[in-house]
Amino acid sequence: MRQSTERLHLSRIHTALDDISDEKRLKSTMYRYMTQELAEELLKLDDAKLGGDRKEVTILFSDIRGYTTLTENMQAEEVVSMLNEYFESMVEAVFRHKGTLDKYIGDAIMAVFGSPLPLEKHARMAVETSLEMRYRLQELNHRREALNQSKIKIGIGINSDTVISGNIGSSKRMEFTAIGDGVNLGSRLESISKQYGCDIIISDNTFNFCHDDIWARELDLIRVKGRNEPVSIYELIGMRSDSINSAKQELIEHYQKGRKYYLQRQFSLAQMEFVKALTADNNDKASMLYLSRCQHWLQTPPTDTTWDAGVWTFHAK
Repeated sequence: MRQSTERLHLSRIHTALDDISDEKRLKSTMYRYMTQELAEELLKLDDAKLGGDRKEVTILFSDIRGYTTLTENMQAEEVVSMLNEYFESMVEAVFRHKGTLDKYIGDAIMAVFGSPLPLEKHARMAVETSLEMRYRLQELNHRREALNQSKIKIGIGINSDTVISGNIGSSKRMEFTAIGDGVNLGSRLESISKQYGCDIIISDNTFNFCHDDIWARELDLIRVKGRNEPVSIYELIGMRSDSINSAKQELIEHYQKGRKYYLQRQFSLAQMEFVKALTADNNDKASMLYLSRCQHWLQTPPTDTTWDAGVWTFHAK
């Protein structure tokens, strides 16, 4: 009887120790992806379990441009040091605006706003994060230039959508993630940002959530690989609380007029407006892109079949 009681007592101790170990493991996992404050709030709600739910969120992808070229002449220790400093600063921006780090993908970052806990202004938080990342990168590059090191350039894509989000894996090793078409689109937007010479591109879904709070330029109507429905995309310029200079305003004005003519198939008039846009900023890659399209359509006028309502299709990922 005494031995049976001792065994039961030991069993309870082991169970308690396992529970403590599981809790520590869970906390350790969660602290990798979110602030301690958010993690503890989640634990109180007992919502840190395996499984996923459909949630309205905003997804942010960022990636270092020309990473291979940037690092090809660097020692391994230098690469690790650079990435650690870069990630430390960028993830801090994510956490400051209540985002959750989903994962690192090589030199890329994926963050989610609105999961695992709901976030009322998830789109605005993601937008503010991207602008802070832009500012932090400028500061980082100032330090790198002072040390005669190459500047880092990044691209960011942001999309808002309903996705499946939650914890996957096992009780021993969980990974927070979000999956779905909306996630894929965010990744595609980051990838194509370089085509337009922009550092931050947002989808129409994200724009619609926070258009009153931001300065943005409508860039294009595109169709990306793996998605049939076209999406309008915007260059994120800044918050409405920030002023924009007259040259940028002039650029946007002529660019938007050019796009209006372009969509009406008035390519000669569109071409004139894009030239004016380039007079305001001769490095504007988006205007150069449209000039090239106008020249193409002037030489080979579109039919109703080839025009596709002005949608531009990207075949590569």
